[in-house]
Amino acid sequence: MKQKLLLTMAISGLCLSASAQKVKFTEYDMANGLHVILHQDKTAPVVAVSVMYHVGSKDEDPQRTGFAHFFEHLLFEGSDNMKRGEFMKIVSSNGGQNNANTSQDRTFYYEVFPSNQLELGLWLESERMLHPKIDEAGVKTQNEVVKEEKRLRIDNSPYGKFTEKIFTRLFDGHPYRWQPIGSMEHLDAAKLSEFIAFFKKYYVPNNAVLTIAGDLDIEKTKALVQKYFDEVPKGAPVVKSVYELKPINKEIIDTAYDANIQIPAIFAAYRVPGMKSHDSKVLGMISTLLSGGGSSRLSTKMVDEKKTALQVAAFSYSLEDYGAYITLALPNNNTPLNDLLKDIDAEVVRLQTDLISESELTKLQNQFENGYVSANSKMIGVAENLAGGYTFYDKDTNNINEELDKVRSVTREEIREVARKYLNKDQRIVLYYLPKK
Repeated sequence: MKQKLLLTMAISGLCLSASAQKVKFTEYDMANGLHVILHQDKTAPVVAVSVMYHVGSKDEDPQRTGFAHFFEHLLFEGSDNMKRGEFMKIVSSNGGQNNANTSQDRTFYYEVFPSNQLELGLWLESERMLHPKIDEAGVKTQNEVVKEEKRLRIDNSPYGKFTEKIFTRLFDGHPYRWQPIGSMEHLDAAKLSEFIAFFKKYYVPNNAVLTIAGDLDIEKTKALVQKYFDEVPKGAPVVKSVYELKPINKEIIDTAYDANIQIPAIFAAYRVPGMKSHDSKVLGMISTLLSGGGSSRLSTKMVDEKKTALQVAAFSYSLEDYGAYITLALPNNNTPLNDLLKDIDAEVVRLQTDLISESELTKLQNQFENGYVSANSKMIGVAENLAGGYTFYDKDTNNINEELDKVRSVTREEIREVARKYLNKDQRIVLYYLPKK
């Protein structure tokens, strides 16, 4: 449901998951395996109700890609106790907002309500989990919705396929090689029984985290959670597949064409460790150093001083199993793409050779702290980061309070060593992204 533009992708490495202040929370498991996290904050009369299911596009059958994202839409169709199309109407008519999003690793549903509508939010999410409407009519409707989203966000969007082109090459042998939007041919071919089977396998309480954050009473909320979720039956254990990719030992150079662009671009992508790795955090800092804001190294050099690039970026696309570290540039005044790549490479070599200055390290720490505060300035941000800690950091919900200390512990020497370890030419994909004539 969220449109991701090129620039948004470039700065996504700044979307962080911790706060300068400690986030207090209560957590427990229900008998059916549902993990519950409660965070009380009475500074505003709002409450966020969310469920994170540990299912994303990497859990799909290679011949049925797009299922997880499809369920992001399908589970708004209604339930046994809710007419088709009523879900969003109920939310908006009670002063709330709702949305959902899907990644390669998880699917996240949420509502934000005035706090006196907390019980309504819990009922809605329990209906989604307990007996959603999954039938031919809903599948047909959402199939068209997803196709339109793909046309809008990817097929007809400038540079809309660059992640697909890069991930296909970078993650050959891993489900990350396809995008969450998936294949429309696969969705067309899927039978209703396959959708129902996918739901029963992954959208079970023992594969989910219910997080409620905001103006709430802890004990009363526990009672409401029991009231609405206790009857949801526990599912079979969800076993995750493990993928080990062979390292990239030789630079791969390729070309992709896009009919929606007039200005070419050049990308260089490196396969890096997953989000739990300490090195992943260091790579996020390197991204900010290179392209986080107008005073960053790449922007200063290529956009302001040499004026060879219209846009230049470096970002760390952090995922559960692996990550992708991507640099990109769009030329100004017909600057050759190879010249842009040389300038980016020169800055990477500089990182691998020289320590960054103390003032740059302080600036990075300040930028990250600002990002943490912003990420947790709203209750839905707190809810998502609490759930993410439990889901992706070995059930460490307190990760939200530890992230900032981890970043502060990164030294200038570590930044140089991580750049040396992962950002080498023989470990990357270089993609010339050209207009299709």
